[in-house]
Amino acid sequence: MNVTIYDVAREANVSMATVSRVVNGNPNVKPATRKKVLNTIERLGYRPNAVARGLASKKTTTVGVIIPDISSIFFSELARGIDDIATMYKYNIILSNSDQNKEKELRLINTMFEKQVDGLIYMGASITEDHVQQLKTSPVPVALAATIDPSETIPSVNIDYEQAAYEATSFLITNGTKQPVYVTGVEDSAVSEKKYQGYVRAIEESNGSVNEEYVINVDFSYESGIDAANQILEMNEPPKAIFAATDELALGVIHGLQDKGVKVPEDIEVFGFDNTRLATMVRPTLTTVVQPMYDIGAVAMRLLTKFMNKENVEEKNVVLPHQIVKRNSTKEN
Repeated sequence: MNVTIYDVAREANVSMATVSRVVNGNPNVKPATRKKVLNTIERLGYRPNAVARGLASKKTTTVGVIIPDISSIFFSELARGIDDIATMYKYNIILSNSDQNKEKELRLINTMFEKQVDGLIYMGASITEDHVQQLKTSPVPVALAATIDPSETIPSVNIDYEQAAYEATSFLITNGTKQPVYVTGVEDSAVSEKKYQGYVRAIEESNGSVNEEYVINVDFSYESGIDAANQILEMNEPPKAIFAATDELALGVIHGLQDKGVKVPEDIEVFGFDNTRLATMVRPTLTTVVQPMYDIGAVAMRLLTKFMNKENVEEKNVVLPHQIVKRNSTKEN
């Protein structure tokens, strides 16, 4: 039989309001009374009903988090940052995996609203007009993490992807490669487009024109990186450097090259993006763009708490700093 707040109040000989104040940490309770109520709660095994509390307070103290791939190292780091800050501000997380499927993404957004979450953090490959419309009409605050809304109407936390890709490409050009091959995913997203723009800008500033044969579109996966390496080695004039849009792709590229006897970086340099744990696991270790995944998640959650608590927010679209970490997959610059 479930123990109710009424049972605790009766056993402790106090009002239900007093039990509620103890459960919710209200300081306006005498120490002796608080101790008696807590002892009764422990003895009876009472567990507060979060749903009932939410109905009474109009708050559920839950935040919905939608991510594309729960198994991804990149998104798991983001989720950890979100969860740590949520715990700090006493919010619980409802985490859902969207599989980068538009219909599922839109359905999950609606499901989160039906669960009466107090706020929503969304991460996705692309933000379509349907996404923007659904998120803009949200009954609760929404923040994007590592996701760009082209209309710039939804608060977000990102890095400057265009500048980061520009710096990575320029690094390889400075090392002596006229045009590095760019290995990227086939998805149509604002983040991918920004990275491509940075790649193009670096080449145009250095050499004047981009050879589109050197832009390889595959899936964002380790296996696709291996396939890309095979495509690169079949070129008439294989390049001396490769820039991969993610560390996972870069890992596949390195292993695909090594499987064919190509040495990294002696024969071909490889540059990644994200600085996930994979970057230090591969041999040679991976030179990459540091995207602070944990910080993006943490800042997105803190931004959301400000909206949920109706605090003043001066900067709704936060751009965090990035950097390049030089490791052994590239030569000395």
